[in-house]
Amino acid sequence: MTTQTTESVDRTKLTARGKKALIAGSIGNAVEWVDWAVYTTFAAVFAHHFFPEGNELAALLSTMAIFAVGFIMRPIGAAVMGSYADRFGRKKGLVLTISMMAAATLLIGLAPTYNQIGLLAPIILVFARLVQGFAAGGEFGSSSAFLIESAAPERRAFAGSWQQVSVGAGVLIASGMGTVITTTLSPEALDGWGWRLAFIIAASLGLVGLWLRRSVEETESFERVAEQDEKATKKRRWAMFDMFRYHPAATLRVFGITIAGTLLYYMWVSYMPTYAHITTGIPLNQALLANFIGMIFFLCLLPFGGLLSDKIGRKPTMAGFAAGFLVISYPAFALLQANFWVLLAIELIGLFFLVGYSANCAVIMAEQFPAEVRATGIGLPYALAVAVFGGTAPYITTWMNQNGYGHLVWVYCSIAALIGLAVYLTMPETKGKELD
Repeated sequence: MTTQTTESVDRTKLTARGKKALIAGSIGNAVEWVDWAVYTTFAAVFAHHFFPEGNELAALLSTMAIFAVGFIMRPIGAAVMGSYADRFGRKKGLVLTISMMAAATLLIGLAPTYNQIGLLAPIILVFARLVQGFAAGGEFGSSSAFLIESAAPERRAFAGSWQQVSVGAGVLIASGMGTVITTTLSPEALDGWGWRLAFIIAASLGLVGLWLRRSVEETESFERVAEQDEKATKKRRWAMFDMFRYHPAATLRVFGITIAGTLLYYMWVSYMPTYAHITTGIPLNQALLANFIGMIFFLCLLPFGGLLSDKIGRKPTMAGFAAGFLVISYPAFALLQANFWVLLAIELIGLFFLVGYSANCAVIMAEQFPAEVRATGIGLPYALAVAVFGGTAPYITTWMNQNGYGHLVWVYCSIAALIGLAVYLTMPETKGKELD
């Protein structure tokens, strides 16, 4: 009896090494996602600087198209950087991704405008966004594998939830910067240099994340696999090929798991302030404030969502997320108006249900694969789904609204939620599965 109790306690308790990994991994990930999210936060402000004058809607749509272009690089980044992390270590992969993300963010903040250098301006913007997309693609798989492999066996969802806490914290910081800068600066200052300040601050934070990532140890799971290969004098192969060859079902499952989560996440977390500003005329600073408050609520709930998943399982918590959005999508968009409190209520309700996905996504994807392909197996199918469904969501919804189909955006969200529900109800339960 004593042995069972001790074993149970050990399986729920983080080691000192695990605690350091959780803290460093989460903070470093948050910093990287500040760099990613600041683009959408200020898109409506800087869009016209990178395209010919005369049509601000066309400029915004072009900027959103470049937002989507960044997602094209995410599967490439996931394949290359995921294989790199599976071959050379999670730590080395994470150090490389944050370095690239910070450099690209700084480039956007310093880039000349269309009036200054003509066509080179949007080319520079596209290039920087491609680099950001490459880094973001490699980030999710590596950071998720790092956190899950560092967790106690019966607290994996809790540890994995911090991957999304840190992503949300990055979005929150970007939204907070947006609220402060748009509120305190005059329209002229905001248009002239205020948006650049946000990008420069975000890039500077990358140095903090880089220092943290260099200070942590490699995970024991990766070290065991590397040691086994060394003893067998076996050369490590690129994990992308093994993922497709030996784990096709798990690869398709991760893609399916991501569809609803990524589309609804980007609608509610990244794009809702801009969408509400464009469609209802609510001041951008009010929309950003509603998003900021909603994100605090969301981040506070995420670890509890992870604990719930560790207790009752992945399937019921994921299914609850999808079912919730099937219910709320129509009233959310039907009731959206230029009213701060209405927008805040819509944000809070959506983010409450989104916890079911975000608290689970890292752990459930990690539990599909062995250590030798885990970073790639998480990152590549996830990035493919994000590129197809998440990266195009802002552009599609903006286009729908401007072409008289704005009243059908709720259908777009509901279809994604229905697909998600079907996947979550039919996937195997992985709570309690032993990881190598």
